[in-house]
Amino acid sequence: MSVIRPAKTWPIPARLRLLPRGDRGYLAAAFALSAVIAMPFAALVYLALSGTSTNWSHLARTILPQASLVTLGLMLGVALVTGSIGVITAWLVARFSFPGRRMFSWALVLPLAVPTYIAAYCFVEFLHFAGPVQTAIRGVFGFTTSREYWFPDIRSLPGAVLILSSVLYPYVYLTVRMVFLMQGQKAADVARTLGASQATIFLRILLPLARPAIAVGVMLALMEAVNDIGAVEFLGVRTLTFAVYSTWLNRGDLYGATQIALLMLVMIVLLVSVERFARRKQRFTLGRADRPRPGADRLTGGKAVLAVAACALPILLGFAIPFAVLTDYAFERLDQLADPQLWRALQHTVVLAGITALVTIIAGFLLAYGVRLTGSRRLVLMTRLAVLGYAVPGTVLAIGILIPLAGFDNWVDAHLSAGFDLSTGLLLSGSGFAIVYAGFVRFMAMGHGALESGFAKLSPHLDMAARTLGRAPGSTLVEVLLPLMRPALMTAFLLVFVESSKELSATILLRPFDFETLATFVYAQTSRAAFEDGAVAALMIVLVGMLPVAILNRSILAETARS
Repeated sequence: MSVIRPAKTWPIPARLRLLPRGDRGYLAAAFALSAVIAMPFAALVYLALSGTSTNWSHLARTILPQASLVTLGLMLGVALVTGSIGVITAWLVARFSFPGRRMFSWALVLPLAVPTYIAAYCFVEFLHFAGPVQTAIRGVFGFTTSREYWFPDIRSLPGAVLILSSVLYPYVYLTVRMVFLMQGQKAADVARTLGASQATIFLRILLPLARPAIAVGVMLALMEAVNDIGAVEFLGVRTLTFAVYSTWLNRGDLYGATQIALLMLVMIVLLVSVERFARRKQRFTLGRADRPRPGADRLTGGKAVLAVAACALPILLGFAIPFAVLTDYAFERLDQLADPQLWRALQHTVVLAGITALVTIIAGFLLAYGVRLTGSRRLVLMTRLAVLGYAVPGTVLAIGILIPLAGFDNWVDAHLSAGFDLSTGLLLSGSGFAIVYAGFVRFMAMGHGALESGFAKLSPHLDMAARTLGRAPGSTLVEVLLPLMRPALMTAFLLVFVESSKELSATILLRPFDFETLATFVYAQTSRAAFEDGAVAALMIVLVGMLPVAILNRSILAETARS
């Protein structure tokens, strides 16, 4: 996946570096970007340390211990399930040939288009007492009430783990599949000639090689799981993210909410630091010597059946069931297509996601190219700080963003009212700017990771050759590097667009009055216990995400084949 970086990065020759003035210019731009991204975190820390919550003793005694345990349990479960599904399916489609392998190789990515909260709504409807599963059980065995048989409760922590993992495993699948396609082919072939079994090759060769990719994919899935608010609230799983949301809006305790958010921020930063430290000496080496050769070993009989089942089950859970439920409800409510509010929500979703993706890749490109051109260690450090936002839940970000923006709006309004008798209202915090800002901060890691990976594959000799032919750094960038970076730019844009179009936790807190996106439209209907009335909007979210996910998957495969 785009967030995986090859170990062998090209050294930056000293003669390629900018002159001091240009170097200072890139450093100043990076400082400005880092300050913009760090502002919500600074506001969060300031508010948490400057105020006192009247409910803190109650929160610390009754809510935080339970919420912390639930959050840790959710993260552990999601890590185990997404890791297992992603690794096994990637191994099967990359190493073996069996019926439907080509179809499974792209269909396994489809759950990425389904938001976690929509998957939760659909699973509850599908497994409800009146749903098709329990109805079939009663019809087969002759039961009449739910007391006559046992059925697992999907509204539970294990249910949340299953639902979130079913739509988040593609993060692991994409990262690990590329490694299995590009790495270890020769080592696996040598092991086969020495008599090693497929299980031995997988456990002793491929799995150790894929450990960094597994760590990257699992961390992405965990960050999405921690960020979720819609699914956990609907399933009755009270995580720390839900505690922040409930403390702020239900109890009216902003200081308590920021203190819980700060606790979450510390936990997540520690988790990311431990993960990076654990794999600090693990690297990828991608090269033409190990060109992809998928489907080298053909499976037949029972093994082929098991492979098909292992690949089909995640698609069934993560995409087919939610899509079938949404389609069923949507066809019963096609009259909603005449609702102008629904189309405004679609327009808001596409426009906000597009602007967020564009802003993010521009900023990410500036940082990645600055590191390539200057080789500055300070710039590398600031870039690492700038991509921290993905590790922070949207609810936490919303608090940190709302505070400085609201303060700025109030300051402008007060000065213009005093000097010109002109009221400006909420210029930034009362517009879509806050939502774009939140998406930009949170998804910078995705955009920058794709662009940094793209730059790492380009030899600096390209720059040197252009410079010797009289091209300035700007001309070199436009005429040489940008054409070669188009796949990485498209990957970065699509990644951020898909995630932004699904974003709920920050949007629901930062949206202006009477401003709906498809995500908040669905959330509003579900909050009124009428999820079926939001099925058309939910189906639109999935359809909006499906095309970019398909293009993204094809782009990654094409890029892998060219590497």
